[in-house]
Amino acid sequence: MIFEFTTQILLLTTFRLSFTIHPMLKIRLRRRGKNKYATYRIVVAQHSAPVKGKFIADLGFYNPHSKEFSIKKEDVATWISKGAKASPTIHNLMVNHKIIDAPKVMSWKPKKKAAEEKKVTV
Repeated sequence: MIFEFTTQILLLTTFRLSFTIHPMLKIRLRRRGKNKYATYRIVVAQHSAPVKGKFIADLGFYNPHSKEFSIKKEDVATWISKGAKASPTIHNLMVNHKIIDAPKVMSWKPKKKAAEEKKVTV
């Protein structure tokens, strides 16, 4: 009985040591700028980090008012190869500026009107 228990503990500790869990990374926008004039930094961050919180790497910037968009292509390719995934907005911006060849992704869903929902339920 004691031998089985120690064997199970040994197996659990070796399993924990052999497999490390990597955090899920996102390439996303980080809001900056003053009130009613937002500019964005393009950063790599953990998916659970707050929007204005810590980030791992800074890849570029985006100004929606002047339509300026600058990104480090080599760094983006490096982070994507490491497993980072782009947010839908960043993905569509990179497609627009021909940084990646891929179809656009739907980044938001329009809300249904209350009247349409009532007709469907009746």
